Amino acid sequence: MIRSFRHKGLADLYLDGRAAKIRPDLQARIVRRLDALNAASDLQELNVHGFDFHPLRGFKPTRYSIHVNGPWCVTFEWVSGDALRVDLEQYH
Repeated sequence: MIRSFRHKGLADLYLDGRAAKIRPDLQARIVRRLDALNAASDLQELNVHGFDFHPLRGFKPTRYSIHVNGPWCVTFEWVSGDALRVDLEQYH
């Protein structure tokens, strides 16, 4: 379950459907990934075709990435079955 967001625009899109701070061409893909992240109880549930799910190197605690489009990724930390500090960032 998603417990917290770092990116205010991402939280607005997912929780309220307001998308002023998120590019329109990314919104549907982001919502699908956030739905999957919110439903996941285990990290392996996110290892599906098209998500390019992987841990990011050099972060303590470990952050994970789900590909959205181009350089855009949803990144997050995972603690006891919950996603924390969910963010949208250009990560390449």
